[in-house]
Amino acid sequence: MELEFPTFQIFLAFLVFVFILLKLEKTSKTNNTTSNLPPGPRKLPVIGNLHQLVGSLPHHGLRDLAKKYGPLMHLQLGEVSTIVVSSPEIAKQLMKTHDVTFALRPPVLAAKIMSYDNSGIIFSPYGDCWRQLRKICVSELLSAKRVQSFRSIREAEVYNLINWISSNEGSVINLTEKVFSLMYGITSRAAFGNKSSEQEAFVSVMEETTKVISGFNIADLFPSFELLQWVTGFRSHAEKLHQQADRIVESIINDHKKCKTKNENDRDLVDVLLKIQEDGNLELPLSTHNIKAVISDIFGAGSETSATTVDWAMCEMMKNPGVMKKAQAEVREVFNRKGKIDETGISEMKYLKLVVKETLRLRPSAPLIPRECGESCEINGFNIPVKARIIVNSWATGRDPMYWTEPESFIPERFIDHSVDFKGSNFEYIPFGAGRRICPGMLYGLANVEFPLAMLLYHFDWKLPNGMNHEDLEMAETFGVTVRRKQDLCMIPTPYHHSSVA
Repeated sequence: MELEFPTFQIFLAFLVFVFILLKLEKTSKTNNTTSNLPPGPRKLPVIGNLHQLVGSLPHHGLRDLAKKYGPLMHLQLGEVSTIVVSSPEIAKQLMKTHDVTFALRPPVLAAKIMSYDNSGIIFSPYGDCWRQLRKICVSELLSAKRVQSFRSIREAEVYNLINWISSNEGSVINLTEKVFSLMYGITSRAAFGNKSSEQEAFVSVMEETTKVISGFNIADLFPSFELLQWVTGFRSHAEKLHQQADRIVESIINDHKKCKTKNENDRDLVDVLLKIQEDGNLELPLSTHNIKAVISDIFGAGSETSATTVDWAMCEMMKNPGVMKKAQAEVREVFNRKGKIDETGISEMKYLKLVVKETLRLRPSAPLIPRECGESCEINGFNIPVKARIIVNSWATGRDPMYWTEPESFIPERFIDHSVDFKGSNFEYIPFGAGRRICPGMLYGLANVEFPLAMLLYHFDWKLPNGMNHEDLEMAETFGVTVRRKQDLCMIPTPYHHSSVA
């Protein structure tokens, strides 16, 4: 779940409303755990530090505050006591040394509604149920073997995209839209099997859902005022979307129950989950709500993050034509030498993998990693109160000048002699998180990024429209479920042909 702040006008109107409500309370709440908190800016009554973040991108605003108050900082966001972590050293303490203490996810109203009362893998409370769901995801749903079984789906969907782009040769195309459509198509087929109208309807609902659940919701910042969930219209909208999604996925699950797939290699994610449910060899029963929530998690997290990464990678290569030239040369050399264009060549594309790693450093799709403190503890001599919301700014750690040379520049070559990896052991580089809550879909996500990128680089030369050159390309961000480029990437493709490759 990502973090975004409301517009200033909405914020002011809400401020007046909340202030009146607070005045009407007969007793004021006290917090006995606020002694010796980490340093932070002065808090205003009622709103705390919200005013210092309104109008800025959250990951930028939090880094700017951390430069003044330090890498371990306390903010009061409405009623929510919040600890912000902006350095690899402190991130390591939270996500490794005290991993169990910070293995909880903070409560989020939208997630509670959309994920069947937190019944999935992303928002499930840390405990036996979460451990079981994670084991299922790692060993069954998103294992290397399962990801490989989806190869034909990826290749078919990517070739459909390549054919569409070829048919629009010389025209301006919105590559961002097509990449997001591609990722939803891949995930839809991996989850549900062959395409159907129900799948398309589910994708449409999930796209709308990502808009609704993105960012900070006012009701989450003032949880004691449940009325806010209704007067803002947020809860009713979220519940309506949830009901629409539930009807569709319920129908899909029922169809799968009627037409069981016996061949292991032909099973989609719903088939796998239903088989696990039917076998019953679990410590805790796998409910239908668990199945629905896990599928929704994979849709939301898998599609959005992969699409965002591909989009940013193409943007950065267009902004840095030397990188584009080098990546294209490698991709074309590998595919031309092998004489075929498929996923088997990706393992030989070392520079392409560096491009992906650098994209995830400079443009992590989920720059703010949320946690909740499970019990009071001490970090760097400061008290961290129980129930405090934790925000690890992985965008800031990935640009820490203590760890990175020219941290604001896109330089894939930096990883040639840099031993950091995706696995969460290097806390200056945690695009997939770290600790117990590290993303279980890492292999799935990388597969959905690397092959589409290789195909876009191999089949086309690209130029910007309207005579723009690479210096003119705007790189401003917008914040939502992921951090996307503010403007869609629109480009003109020119097909590349090599007669010896099929």
